[in-house]
Amino acid sequence: MKELTIDQTRLQLLPDKAIYLEDLGALLVSDVHLGKAETFQHHGFPVPSQVNQVTLDRLQQLCHQVQADSLWILGDLFHSQAGLTDGVVDQWLRFLAITQVTAHLIVGNHDRPLNDTLSQLSLTCWVEAVAMDAVLLSHEPVPNPDQLNICGHIHPCLRLSLGCDRLRLPCFHWQARQNRLTLPAFGEFTGGYDIRLGPGDVAYGVVEGDIVSFSG
Repeated sequence: MKELTIDQTRLQLLPDKAIYLEDLGALLVSDVHLGKAETFQHHGFPVPSQVNQVTLDRLQQLCHQVQADSLWILGDLFHSQAGLTDGVVDQWLRFLAITQVTAHLIVGNHDRPLNDTLSQLSLTCWVEAVAMDAVLLSHEPVPNPDQLNICGHIHPCLRLSLGCDRLRLPCFHWQARQNRLTLPAFGEFTGGYDIRLGPGDVAYGVVEGDIVSFSG
């Protein structure tokens, strides 16, 4: 875990690719992409479905670990209409029944085509950025925010090179000039975008159950 204070907001960066705002009792994750395997299956690719349950098991453990009052998903809870099968919906509803957490979804680009269904999945959905105390939560980055913007969408990763060796780490990306902190993708079956660190930027890489800082 890495504890930060940004603009008087205390944050805990968790190695499970989540943020806990202790003062608000809020657990933040982004880009879960449930049903991505089923989307691939729909198009004829034999991808195993177990990734959904692995992702939700991790999320369940996190909810119990921090005793969160609320869960905020910063976009892309689900991957597509084709992936929103009965099995995926049942897994999501079972997760909610076990954790009893109050779930909020800031609707992401993958969620938008599913609006009619999302309202039936025990979620409070938000189509715009949400201000919580001194924090602005969004899916896509907010240009020139007046307060700390915590977002997703990018799936940031940091690529490290040492001679012939290469390492690619999911990371939390802090951009001081933009007053923005971007979460890594939470889902087990997601891609990543290689970021470049500018002046004042910090990548908090997720490494074997720990958080390691890399500065620009």
